[in-house]
This record gives sequence, C-alpha cells and structure tokens, in this order.
Amino acid sequence: MKKLVALLVILLGGCTGMPETVRPVGGFQLERYLGTWYEIARLDHSFERGLSRVSAEYSLREDGGVRVINRGYSAGEGKWKQAEGKAYFVQDPQTGYLKVSFFGPFYGSYVIFELDREAYRYALVSGPDTSYMWILARDPHMDEALKKDLVARAAARGFDTKALIFVEHE
Repeated sequence: MKKLVALLVILLGGCTGMPETVRPVGGFQLERYLGTWYEIARLDHSFERGLSRVSAEYSLREDGGVRVINRGYSAGEGKWKQAEGKAYFVQDPQTGYLKVSFFGPFYGSYVIFELDREAYRYALVSGPDTSYMWILARDPHMDEALKKDLVARAAARGFDTKALIFVEHE
C-alpha cells in the first residue's frame, strides 16, 4: 500500500511541474488577471478537441483559490461545453505558477510564462511539459503582428508551434 501511495504522489506531482525552458512570470497580480480570457491558439488535447469560441473565466473562491470556468462550442454536437475547476498558487501569489484541477484531487500545471505586464491583455501559458501551451487574450481577436511575436516566443522555448490550432471566434 505504501508503494502505491508513493507512486501516486510521484505521478500526481509530475503533473504540476513545468518545462525546463519556461519560468513563471514574477510580479504577478492575480486581481489584474481575473476575468475573461479568450483562447487564441492551443496545442491539441482531447479535452478541447473540436471546440471553437473557447474562453476561460477566472474569479476568486472563498477559500482564496481561483474559480475557473472553461467554455467552448462544439459545432459537431451543436452545443456549448463547460467545465468548472479550481486553481491554487504553487509557490507564492506573486509568481504566475498555479495548479488547476477539473477532476477531484488531480492537478495540472498552469504556468504563465509570458504576460503583458502593462495591461494584462495577453498571456502565454504552459502545462507540465511542452505538449501543453495556450495563447490567451482579453479580446477574441488578436493583432497578427502580436500573434506572430507570441508564436515565435513559444517556439524559442521548444513548443511545437507548427501544431498550434488557432481558435475560431465567431
């Protein structure tokens, strides 16, 4: 039994790591990050496959954590899909490194490694490895020059930006 518990701790702990090529932003201000963010681009994963008009809404929880509501439209099913989760800081509230859970005790990394520090209008977010990456913005449409710059920043950190899915927002 002890071996099983130790294995679970190792496996679950591995989900809250981060790629060697990224570092979370410092000087992070959660109150400025709260609100709605739109997914501009993502690397493909089953939990978002086929979704368009994807957004995330962040708000404070009573326990000091962050309430996360992700929404996306499935044209194939003709309906909206929504998932509610919770997030907590891994280090300290000034570091853009959180763990997020949509499935009970299982947490995954949410590492903000690029951020518009002036207006909090765009962010690059990573999961525990380079197979998870999102470009987020406050507006569902992004200037092409800025989008290319963010894609280049992600590529420089080892993300497969040729595989990015650019999300449609109608």
